[in-house]
Amino acid sequence: MRWGKRTKGSLPKRRTVLSVMPWAVEAVDDYVTNVRPRYSSCGGAALWPTERGARLQSREIEERFGEYRDALGLGGDLVPHCLRHSHVTHQIEDGADPAFVQRQVGHRFASTTALYTGVSGDFMNTMMRNVLDRALRHGQ
Repeated sequence: MRWGKRTKGSLPKRRTVLSVMPWAVEAVDDYVTNVRPRYSSCGGAALWPTERGARLQSREIEERFGEYRDALGLGGDLVPHCLRHSHVTHQIEDGADPAFVQRQVGHRFASTTALYTGVSGDFMNTMMRNVLDRALRHGQ
């Protein structure tokens, strides 16, 4: 479960987010099993606490992400939000239903999800080839 964005004047919406990438589930499970217990002094329910038990803030994530990005020599336009765009793109390229992806990321409109999607040229060519093949088979 995770909290979704608020809409004007409402509270955050709690919703289930399914993982379609088994390695992500394994990574979080490993963290919960082997790392999170080391923060047992943190009385809160935060999944990602700081050393002092407070919740990790987005500013801290962005700073650490930036340090790793810079150390790897990657461009400064790469920010944590890019991971959200990548997640949407990978789900679409892996064949997930666009409506499913839209619900998973909490977008109200499909057009917003489409803006997040940056599929490759190879993917678009393969998709169009499949559409044309189906159309030609049905037309015969």
